[in-house]
Amino acid sequence: TESPTDVDIHTVLNSGKRTPGRHLFRWLLALLVILLLGGGALFWLQRGSESAVHYQTAEVTRGDLMVTVTATGTLEPVNQVDVGSELSGIIETVAVDFNDRVQRGQVLARLDTDRLQAQVLESRAALQSSEAKTKEAQATVLETRLAFERCEKLAERQLCSTADLDGARAAYLRASASEASNRALVAQAHATLDGKETDLAKADIRSPIDGLVLLRQIEPGQTVAASLQAPVLFTLAEDLAYMELHVAVDEADVGRIGEGQAATFTVDAWPERSFPATITQVRFAPRTVEGVVTYETVLAVDNSDLALRPGMTATAVITVKELHDAVLLPNTALRFSPSQTETAQPRMRGAFGMLFPRPPMDQRRRNGGNSSGQKVWVLRDGVPEAVPVKTGASDGRLTELLSGEVKPGQAVVVDAVTVKK
Repeated sequence: TESPTDVDIHTVLNSGKRTPGRHLFRWLLALLVILLLGGGALFWLQRGSESAVHYQTAEVTRGDLMVTVTATGTLEPVNQVDVGSELSGIIETVAVDFNDRVQRGQVLARLDTDRLQAQVLESRAALQSSEAKTKEAQATVLETRLAFERCEKLAERQLCSTADLDGARAAYLRASASEASNRALVAQAHATLDGKETDLAKADIRSPIDGLVLLRQIEPGQTVAASLQAPVLFTLAEDLAYMELHVAVDEADVGRIGEGQAATFTVDAWPERSFPATITQVRFAPRTVEGVVTYETVLAVDNSDLALRPGMTATAVITVKELHDAVLLPNTALRFSPSQTETAQPRMRGAFGMLFPRPPMDQRRRNGGNSSGQKVWVLRDGVPEAVPVKTGASDGRLTELLSGEVKPGQAVVVDAVTVKK
């Protein structure tokens, strides 16, 4: 038999040993407590951050659509001429001022002509001298010709020797050559005189066209130095009643414009007016400024009231296409795309639902099977659903609907706003 003391010692030694069942039960109990605490915390956090999505919609309409291209440029005269001087000299007089109307051939300014007149007189004197020498040569020719003819007749009767006949013939030929040389000198003197008289005439700077003086860059007393390039003294515009608008069209839009298309434009000087214009030319030569490629386009402008002036900056709106009675979608509807959570199936509520959420519905089914291409979204039971569409022309605000299961008057989603509850 064991003594009481031995029994107590055995009990104390075995008290620290735990059975496997009790150990597992305690771990499961601790895990359950942690899950309950975590679920409760998530529940309260979600409850404090619950939100609702409100969708903004717009109606599909039917109406007219005008597709336009916008470009900027400057107004220029149809024909603009720079008038300069081929001669160097001092400006003696200036006969016109800014905005003066001039006629073709009218004197605009005059150079000092003293030196030119002296050159003309010198050339005229040289011509007269050459003409006098020519007359002298003609007399010598006559004299030698007569002497040669006499000697030739006498030689037939043996009264003039052969040597005298040959000398008379040579003298006649030399006189004829001298006359021809003097005639050439006369022609040369005539050409020199014509050149000097032309320079004298060019001392009067005349208008080459009927028009208006846009710019005057010379004053009496100033010196004009014409070397390799004629200096520009005046700038004339032929007729400001008809002008041209030169605009730069972006390379992305140049394929949609062409000759004959109508346009309107505005200028800062007349902000309340819209001026009509017509495209007359789309040039092929590109212009590249800071990496942007544009093409110069010319528009004809009627300026009968002279309200427009050269150099004004204009903003042109070119009408590319006009549609009537078309089905129109707002562009914001084409740009809208809901997030995945907005189109997912409703999730389970409560702590268990937060810990073990259900997966979202199939993405392909939500998008209506249209994984590529354009689409708009319509509300079905408060959830956005994709509808494939095919679109056409657009003016930047509305787009033509070519095909799709969307009708005029139907609402399409354009935006989503999240509001906390």
